[in-house]
Amino acid sequence: MTQEAFQKIAHTIPQDPGVYKYFDVNKELIYVGKAKSLRKRVSSYFSKSFVGYKTHELVKRIHSIEFTIVGSEQDAFLLENALIKEYKPKYNIELKDDKTYPYIIVKREPFPRIFLTRRKINDGSEYIGPFTSAGKVRELIEFVKQYIPLRSCKLNLSKENIAAGKFKVCLEYHLGNCKGPCEGLQSLEDYQNGILQMRNILKGNLGSVVAQFKEEMQQHAMNLEFEKAEMIRKKIEHLENYQASSVVVSKHLTNLDVFSIAKEDNKAYVNYLMVQNGTIVQTHSVPIETKLEETEEEVLVWVIGELRNTFNSMAKEVIVPFPIEYPDTSLIITVPKAGDKRKLLDLSLKNIAYYQAELRKKKILHLEGKTEQEQKKVLYELQQYLQLSEAPLHIECFDNSNFQGAYPVSAMVCFKNGVPSKNDYRRFNVKTVVGINDFATMKEVVYRRYKRLKESGEPFPQLVIIDGGKGQLGAAVDAFRSLDLIGTTTVVGLAKNEEEIFFPGDKASIKLSWDSDALKLVRRIRDEVHRFGITFHRNQRSKGTFKNELEQIPGIGKTTIEDLLRTFKSVKNIKLQSEQSLTAIIGASRAAILIKYFQGKA
Repeated sequence: MTQEAFQKIAHTIPQDPGVYKYFDVNKELIYVGKAKSLRKRVSSYFSKSFVGYKTHELVKRIHSIEFTIVGSEQDAFLLENALIKEYKPKYNIELKDDKTYPYIIVKREPFPRIFLTRRKINDGSEYIGPFTSAGKVRELIEFVKQYIPLRSCKLNLSKENIAAGKFKVCLEYHLGNCKGPCEGLQSLEDYQNGILQMRNILKGNLGSVVAQFKEEMQQHAMNLEFEKAEMIRKKIEHLENYQASSVVVSKHLTNLDVFSIAKEDNKAYVNYLMVQNGTIVQTHSVPIETKLEETEEEVLVWVIGELRNTFNSMAKEVIVPFPIEYPDTSLIITVPKAGDKRKLLDLSLKNIAYYQAELRKKKILHLEGKTEQEQKKVLYELQQYLQLSEAPLHIECFDNSNFQGAYPVSAMVCFKNGVPSKNDYRRFNVKTVVGINDFATMKEVVYRRYKRLKESGEPFPQLVIIDGGKGQLGAAVDAFRSLDLIGTTTVVGLAKNEEEIFFPGDKASIKLSWDSDALKLVRRIRDEVHRFGITFHRNQRSKGTFKNELEQIPGIGKTTIEDLLRTFKSVKNIKLQSEQSLTAIIGASRAAILIKYFQGKA
């Protein structure tokens, strides 16, 4: 739909809160959105100012628009979520989390059983959860059964069956894990009280459970039943220890939901902590795929609604890392600066950082322990992508490293059959280049590496990867040309962060398939050379191996250098200063020496 076509219908759009739906030429729903004012929000898509590439692509595909007016912004929020779940429009945010979550079911039957289930059906039973981990649910059930005897059999314990004496107690009764309701040894009222205690334990409300156990302990003690009193005392002690280890921040906190978010390109990651009575009872991290240029706030608001609904949260307060406008005005939104709530938010942020790190690890291919056939398969795939004359059984990768524009070093890692060959790793202290010059540095280290291989007659790699831009790649090719080694091996550049590979002289890059093992191997090689180079650089700095460029200037002493670095922080910043600024720190004569040296270098 063009701006001109939209202007003809703009005045017909209501100004009420509601939901708008965009359809393409095939009448397929491609986007659903909510708005306080439908006219104002929809008009923003057709404004003359460019709103972003992805949004521009969406607008080009809009053929017709429909509206649903609702009573409030909160109603619009709920309806939007329902429509997205039902129709999954192409351009809406997508929660990349298709798990079926486990529940604890309290079965609707006489003397209800409790057990794990993933099927939630409308059978009148009570479903507690959902939970994020089936293992955690099983642990909880076992934990509950240690303190609250509940039946695990599937017998039909109707009044008639029990009265007719159809059942006999089993081993669970004799072990103390069941009170024998099958023989009428436990009343329904007492059993239901155990179910109530179970709910309290699952919700982290152990105070009421402990209080009831203390009453029972005192009653047994008054009746001189000391063995029974001692058994209950041990239960109380275990429960209190469990509570002490589970309370993360404070026993005085009310029920809370904690959310944190991290955004990378068209991906976002959200962590959710459900806190009840000071105890974290749920923790869950999810990936979200953003389809348009949604802000962190827009993504977070949407995910809060989704996860609170999924996990049936009734908390009245939500902790978030930055202010948001949430449609439900009854919900308290808190951005803590300090205290227990800030500690919870920091914990959530740590969880999301860990989740991101784990996802990155999964993206990297590890071929250690794989068969030779499996290793070769990946290398043949990489050979096909890059159209190499032979499989790259031997790959070397170079990267430069420096610190605040000073102290350049380089590193090279070697992979053979797709596996790191650490004995062949090399570190390079730059010798011929003064100052920071990535191109000259790359040329020097590549020249040194392959001059040594040429002189010693050692085999050359089938593939050399230069981590950096086209300038670094060109410098590496110059080094091969100087050694008369052009054509000996294939040299390619790897774009920083983009994971695009380009050949010398080519304008277009090669993008490996996002889910290919070849790309995962390239990522691993890149990450390994970064790790190796940074570790080397850090060790050199800690040993004091580096010599500052300023130390090479006659007439500039150690005290003067310390004064300059203390004021301007780095050599790079010192070079940017005027003579007047330098004079104020080190005096006119030394400032003149510096200016003359830097001008000569330029």
